[in-house]
Amino acid sequence: MIIGLALVPLFATFPYRVNIFLSWEGAYRLSEGQLPYRDFGTPLGFGYWLMPALFFKLFGPYLVSLVKAQVLLNIMGGFSFRSIMKSVGVPVGVRVLAVLVFVLSYSFPNFWPWYNNTVIIYQLAGLALLLIGLNGGKWRWAAIFGAAFFTFLSFFTKQDGGGLAMLLCLALLGYHSLRHKRWQELAVFLGSYLVVALAFILPFVPYGFGYWFNHGQPPHNSRLSVKDIIDEFLVASQWLKFYLVMVLLLIAPALRDVKALWADSRKMMFILLTIGIIVEASLFQVTSYTPPDNNIFFHAFAFAFIFTQLSQLLQLKTDSFRPFLAGVVLVGLWWSGAFYKYVDRVLSRILPPPVATVEGGENVISRNNFMLHTDTTDVPTSEWIFSSLPAFKKIYMPPSTVQGIDRLMALPEVKTKGKELNVLNLTELTPLKHSIGYKEEIGRNIPLWHHLGVGMFNRQLEEYKGRIARKEYDIVLYEYAPTLNNFFPFALRDDLKQHYRQVDSFLAPRRPTNATIEVYMK
Repeated sequence: MIIGLALVPLFATFPYRVNIFLSWEGAYRLSEGQLPYRDFGTPLGFGYWLMPALFFKLFGPYLVSLVKAQVLLNIMGGFSFRSIMKSVGVPVGVRVLAVLVFVLSYSFPNFWPWYNNTVIIYQLAGLALLLIGLNGGKWRWAAIFGAAFFTFLSFFTKQDGGGLAMLLCLALLGYHSLRHKRWQELAVFLGSYLVVALAFILPFVPYGFGYWFNHGQPPHNSRLSVKDIIDEFLVASQWLKFYLVMVLLLIAPALRDVKALWADSRKMMFILLTIGIIVEASLFQVTSYTPPDNNIFFHAFAFAFIFTQLSQLLQLKTDSFRPFLAGVVLVGLWWSGAFYKYVDRVLSRILPPPVATVEGGENVISRNNFMLHTDTTDVPTSEWIFSSLPAFKKIYMPPSTVQGIDRLMALPEVKTKGKELNVLNLTELTPLKHSIGYKEEIGRNIPLWHHLGVGMFNRQLEEYKGRIARKEYDIVLYEYAPTLNNFFPFALRDDLKQHYRQVDSFLAPRRPTNATIEVYMK
């Protein structure tokens, strides 16, 4: 299940994904030998881009190489989750069903790499190795070092998820130390974490690491809002609250004998792990809010705990064929949304939806035409087409985007000067760097991406304004997204209107198509 479903995206085509430009840009720069903080600035660690950069070296700097990188990450996540389930003693029948829930709910829908997903994959690898180490054996110290490595890599991918991963590991280590009255494992983990952190951070301190890496200090702002966390949990978060109530109900009988529960290491680890994951998901959904369902890794953990306890209380034979098969069917029905869209492509041809036609002058209403599209610029994904450029292979985009790219590639300046052009690309079409081969800006004050207040700050904005005023760029590509808060700084568009001439515009590859890419020249 883990490998088979992870490989499915290799045989599919994809619409251009919102924000995937950032994955491509970071992976491309690393694969070209550029160093973070020295050659470009990022408010994150560079753990997220390590795997995509490796796949760029292996398969080329194409968008589809990112999908291939995610295949390996999904396999890593699936086997890490399986290892965790084995370490905490989940019965084999429930464990296989839990893996199915994990794959359908979390891995299968994530076929593009994104840091809010990668941070969890590395966390799962760290937890799996930590539990192996705490269970003993001759490789326990190597496993604990590996746990520290992946837990730090999680932090160096995304600070909030990685910080929560560290707290969860400390909770498990704290219980283990108190229960067995030994501190060697905790000391080795903390020492290893410190060594790994220093190895990753110290080489970049001279290049402004303290300015770029987001600690919540100016010019960065903290996303940790207690009020937002309380609001999101109490107003929404229905699944999280349901699981928490179920977990508390199921551990209530064990609380009659607290000493026996405390002495049961495997059960205590399972309880701490499950509640810790639910708490983490409650916080993560507020601090990392894009995409909105990036915290659904908790489903599989909660499912495993609840059904393990129920199978023991009700004496269910989950390892028997019929109950297990019934469980597979029910899990498949529960998470049918994860795979039905692939089935729907075939089913729509066999059972096409009825076409609403005007009969006898009457206005015919159906569930498919009740809501009218008032945004005339929106282009249905079914009408998107492919570009002929290798960097965009197997990725379809709005026709306006593809045609605009073709016009850009046909410009005399692009055809004759290509690699000599000085281009500022303030759009989501970062693979154009590979397609055109233009000069890429390098420097410790060059942001990896241009979201004002997130990926760049006022210092960088002023530098760009100065370069535009001095007309240092031959071509500037600017994406105007009026509904997004300075996703590409609005002030730069005003300066471009003043100092450059606009020669073209076309739709950006977004859904809905509510942003425009503008081409400016001297």
